[in-house]
Amino acid sequence: SLMVDVTGQTRKEKVVLPSYLQEKKPNTIPNKKIEDPASGKVSTSSLATRQDLTKFHLIPPRVIFGVLKEGCTYATTLIMKNVGVNFSRFRVKQPPPYTGLRVMYTPGPVAAGLQAELEIEIFAMLIGGKDTGGLEEVSHNIEIVTESEILLLPVKANIL
Repeated sequence: SLMVDVTGQTRKEKVVLPSYLQEKKPNTIPNKKIEDPASGKVSTSSLATRQDLTKFHLIPPRVIFGVLKEGCTYATTLIMKNVGVNFSRFRVKQPPPYTGLRVMYTPGPVAAGLQAELEIEIFAMLIGGKDTGGLEEVSHNIEIVTESEILLLPVKANIL
């Protein structure tokens, strides 16, 4: 029960569930698509009442590179886990070149319960012409288009 803790005592504060366990997902936009008859949908009666059978979770949900040295390239790995009951596809809209960001991944279907790796690479370069005191913030939302929604992955970095 959420009303008592492990020892059986009443809780003093409310239990906060992670966003992936809640119904709403931050940074997502519903993807209106035409139904594809060959997309491999499951039509089992026990699953007939569920609306959204394809879901992806981003681990971690945001990428913060921290302070980067100008002229260097940095990379990190992101995991997209398919937590739905169907296999699903996704594609990444590459960020514009002026951001210095690039996403590398292997296209193809991701089976239910499996995951795909995305490598986020950033080339640290100063964009603006104004003097910012030696530190410039780069912030961009990378769009990942799935069959049921558009995920927005926030990426932030400070370039020194």
